[in-house]
Amino acid sequence: PGILIMAAEVSSVVASEKPLTTVLGDVLSSLDDMTAEDNQTDGDIQRNIYRVARAVVDGEVAAEDAAERLRQCGERVQSLPSLLGDAFTILDIETLMNGESSDERGKFLELASACLSSLQGALQEGWLKERLEAETLESLCLIQSAKTFNQRYVKTKTKLYYKQQKFNLLREESEGYAKLITELGQNVQQLPAVMVLNNVKSLIGRFNLDPNRVLDMILEAFECQSQEAEFFLALLKDYNFDGITVCQMVGFKFKFYQDSVSPPPTSLLHMAALLLQSDFISLQQLYSHLSPTDSKIEEQEGKAMKEAQEKARKMGTVLLSEKASESQEGQEPMETDDVETDVPNQKFLLCEALLRVGDWTHAKAIIDRLPPFVVTSYPPVSKALSNLLHMTLELFYRQFAPLAARGRVYPALSNSASHGVPQLTLFSELPLHVLPMLHRLGPYIAVDPLLFAKVVRVGSGFFKEYNSTERKPQEHYAVWSGIVEIIDQVLLPALSLLQCNCGLAEELWSLLSLLPYQVRYRLYGQWKNETYALHPQLILSKAVTLERARYIMKRLSKENVKPSGRQLGKQSHNNPTVLFDYLLSQIQRYDNFIGPVVDSLKYLTPLAYDVLSFCLIEALASPDKERMKHEDTNISMWLQGLATFCGAIFRKYPIELAGLLQYVANQLKAGKSFDLLVLKEVVQRMAGIEISEEVTDQQLEALSGGELLKAEAGYFAQVRNTKKSSQRLRETLVDDNLGVPLCLLMGQQRNSIIFREGYEKHVKLVGKLYDQCQDTLVQFGNFLATHLTADEYQRRMPNLQALCENYHLQPDIAFFLTRPMLPQSINVKFDELKKAGGSEKVTKTKDAVNKFYVQSVESVTQTLLVSVRALHPPRVWDDISPQLYVTFWTLSLYDVQVPVTRYEAEVAKLKQIADEADASIELTSSKKKKERERCEMIIKRLQDELTVQQENHSRVIARLQHEKDSWFNNRSQKNRMITQLLQLCIFPRCCFTALDAVYCGEFVHTLHMLKTPNFSTLLFCDRVFSDIARTVTCCTENEASRYGRFLCCTLKMVMRWHDSKDLYRQECNKYPGFVSMIRADPSKDASSGLYLEYENYRHICFKWHFRLTKSLVACLESKDYTQIRNSLLVLTKILHYYPVVQNLGEALEKRIETIREQEKEQRPDLYALAIGYAGLMKNRQEKYVAESEFHLKAEKDVTLNQRTGSSMDGKTTSQESEGQVKVNGGSSALQGISYGRQRIWRTSLSPYSSLCN
Repeated sequence: PGILIMAAEVSSVVASEKPLTTVLGDVLSSLDDMTAEDNQTDGDIQRNIYRVARAVVDGEVAAEDAAERLRQCGERVQSLPSLLGDAFTILDIETLMNGESSDERGKFLELASACLSSLQGALQEGWLKERLEAETLESLCLIQSAKTFNQRYVKTKTKLYYKQQKFNLLREESEGYAKLITELGQNVQQLPAVMVLNNVKSLIGRFNLDPNRVLDMILEAFECQSQEAEFFLALLKDYNFDGITVCQMVGFKFKFYQDSVSPPPTSLLHMAALLLQSDFISLQQLYSHLSPTDSKIEEQEGKAMKEAQEKARKMGTVLLSEKASESQEGQEPMETDDVETDVPNQKFLLCEALLRVGDWTHAKAIIDRLPPFVVTSYPPVSKALSNLLHMTLELFYRQFAPLAARGRVYPALSNSASHGVPQLTLFSELPLHVLPMLHRLGPYIAVDPLLFAKVVRVGSGFFKEYNSTERKPQEHYAVWSGIVEIIDQVLLPALSLLQCNCGLAEELWSLLSLLPYQVRYRLYGQWKNETYALHPQLILSKAVTLERARYIMKRLSKENVKPSGRQLGKQSHNNPTVLFDYLLSQIQRYDNFIGPVVDSLKYLTPLAYDVLSFCLIEALASPDKERMKHEDTNISMWLQGLATFCGAIFRKYPIELAGLLQYVANQLKAGKSFDLLVLKEVVQRMAGIEISEEVTDQQLEALSGGELLKAEAGYFAQVRNTKKSSQRLRETLVDDNLGVPLCLLMGQQRNSIIFREGYEKHVKLVGKLYDQCQDTLVQFGNFLATHLTADEYQRRMPNLQALCENYHLQPDIAFFLTRPMLPQSINVKFDELKKAGGSEKVTKTKDAVNKFYVQSVESVTQTLLVSVRALHPPRVWDDISPQLYVTFWTLSLYDVQVPVTRYEAEVAKLKQIADEADASIELTSSKKKKERERCEMIIKRLQDELTVQQENHSRVIARLQHEKDSWFNNRSQKNRMITQLLQLCIFPRCCFTALDAVYCGEFVHTLHMLKTPNFSTLLFCDRVFSDIARTVTCCTENEASRYGRFLCCTLKMVMRWHDSKDLYRQECNKYPGFVSMIRADPSKDASSGLYLEYENYRHICFKWHFRLTKSLVACLESKDYTQIRNSLLVLTKILHYYPVVQNLGEALEKRIETIREQEKEQRPDLYALAIGYAGLMKNRQEKYVAESEFHLKAEKDVTLNQRTGSSMDGKTTSQESEGQVKVNGGSSALQGISYGRQRIWRTSLSPYSSLCN
């Protein structure tokens, strides 16, 4: 380094020459500084010495003077001769470049000679011979001849580096080796190594044996007697041979087998492993002697990966030739045997030997030098590592293993203390010893299923302790994450390499079931999408599973479900993600597969079911698939197929639902409502709660009864065997707290669908999404109300005020969710009042019961009355009271109607079933008895349920009688009261569900029958029928159907009175709802008012029919898709009561026929609706009546045909005159009507004149 420093600074030194005195002064001063300060280096002295020598060469200083001064400096600096030698080396090279005859060369030689003379003893000749050139040494008389010196130098180097030392074998005597073999081959168990070593040394000296050959003989003896490792290791240590020599000899033995097909003997590998374990030789030195090279191993691994990928690609190729395809299908799946190389891999074999002796440290070093899992993919290595893991886990495993599953004992290795792994005693030791070994073993733990089971049971033991401990130690977090990584990288991939081992799948599920589903699904996702691409064996395993799945699915049908299911079950034990991914792809393409596939999956393990739920969620969340059809008006078939499959599979099999429900909740949070179809199917299949707009009137009547009547007659499919599945759904919602959040999210989503989707998607699709959200909300809310206890429901569901203010739900949804809480609260308060009421005889009287009930209702609804006032502006409550608002929204059809007919019909049906069972010759007597007992039990329950509902109905009527006087303000305008009632109560609720539509009609009828003060039934019906076009246009498809049911109920009420004069007089005469004139003084008796006569009422009914016809005709002629569809739906629902008049029916038929002609090719769905309605109308044509039969016409009346023709075609409008009916669009049917000599409406109903606006 000193020479390099001086060479780098030559130019700077020469450029800044100083006088000799100054230079030597600098040297002396630097010497003084170095003596004074310990941190000085020789750099400055070295540079100054070079400057002095350079001054001599340049002729500025005499050589003798410089030598003398340097001698003086040498007395104080001991390293001066060495520093001077470095300076001479630089000057020697510089002067030789100028030639031998140059002046500088002569002066340099003169200086060197002077320094040799003055520095005798200090400047050694050896240093100069090492540094100076041969020619310079010859000039200084240090050598005789430069040529001779160079020759001797070459010979010496050749002898040292290129000649092998020969040993005179003739001097060795064979007797010595014979005695050596005898000495090393004897029983050495009782002999000390020192004594044997002395004998060996004596043999070497006596028979002139080569020490290296003796060492080789010792290694051979060690190899043959590896069980005496302790003796031979001590012998080698005392033999005083370094590890490098021993390593070279062992490496030479390995090289002998590198070109051979046969592997190195096990004894050699064992000896090498023992030498490495005892640190007698170095792995780094021995590794270079092993074959093949690391690069070649990596190349072989890459080649194996490409071959596996190509083989998998060929297996996945669909053969177009039918014959070739059939021949391939008949073959058994290809085996995934390991591909072995021709030349044995010595590194793999040495790693196996190291693991056999328990030397994990050196084995890990070999494994880490090569690509991941390359070494452990060699079966002997993976088996040896598995055995080592057995020994490590043995004692700890027995704490968690069942007595019958403990198996044989794996003793610890006695010689593995130095580089081995201690036996496990605590969970905290797992990351230190066991988990690193498992990480390197990877999926090839599959070679030892018993070890697989042990690891799983130890992991299960940890998770049980972890989950049961509230205050978890800090080190347990590392263990938790470490075991999860083992599941991801070891256990799940290893399961793919096992052949149909359902037992291990069950064991693994016992571990995975202790983890949250979020962690499990993440593990399944990595297993499915990443793990299979990391290992050649896994690539082939995936290809084989896919091939087998295709083979099974091509033959799956309803007839062979059981055998096909068994085959699918076998494939699902080891590769469930691959199998289910293919099954779901087929279900999304062909929905007729759903039934057979669901039936065939009964042979799966719990792990497979859990993986199936993950695969379903992944398929639903696939971003590559469109959830709409290409025309953007319908939901895609693949989503409908998956939704149907979800409902069927979750109902039939015990699969965890939390993940799927959370996925739906997450989609709702993101503002996406397509996946509500999945929730709808799941609730319908698991709980038996159907939501359909196609229910019959009988079903609707049954749905107004109790829960048993609903189950028996309220749904298309009779509810059977849903107790367990509905209980599983309930437990999931309760345990994961998903019930109320889903309701809230659906309510919020319903309100935002129109604004989020309306501008981008077709109005038909937006309407379907709205209806789907509404139906699912109703279905899900009904499930919670029926399957949660009243206390539990009340505890979890927010109150009305919180739902509206905090969660921003509309009042109709808020009341729907809070309605189930009120009966329980009312009943609790009712029971308290009865207990506090006194004697039992008094409390059981009807009046007392009704009084207690009314008091309990007032107590419970008091908070609601306060809450609802904030829902609407204060002016609203000037027209209708908050009490009416609360009463309307808190009651249900169950409260205002008792379906006695349906109860009787179901009882008769059950009796008939029992009689048929008794008469059957196919049933045994025990089965007949059992069936009759079942029917009688249901009949008894139905009768009890009817009694309970009748009692409830009577109490509700008493409540309404008590409240009715405060519902409507007599000072408010009647038309405004009706408007508020329709806007805030009737319209929102009649469009909510079909049952609510019927409820609205029944509630209005109840208001009339209760003789509610200030409520005009005539005005209400007039507002409903006058112009329905706008209302129909604003509805979605399902809302139009529900609105049609409400109109049907209202028409039913109207037509009952129209068809029977006696009934009209009984239910309408002297009723406040039919008052035709209002007295100015409200204090007078209502009987003083003028009531509508029967014939005038019939005229009004015709007017309402006419208004309905005009509105519906306008919608049918509008060319707008929504108006045409909704009007057809409304017409279908009110068909039983409208049209009745012949000419009005003919006008509708004409428009229907036009739609059939125009929409046949353009909009097939409208064409189908028109065809269906036309067929229904045709069946009712015989029931049409002439206008003269519908109502009595005056002589001066204008014929209806003329009015109908002008108004329907939209060309002219009949003018109001005496004896005519005014038919302007939007005008009230109650205005301007006069028949004969009676003109009662213009004068008597003047307060209602605003209805015409």
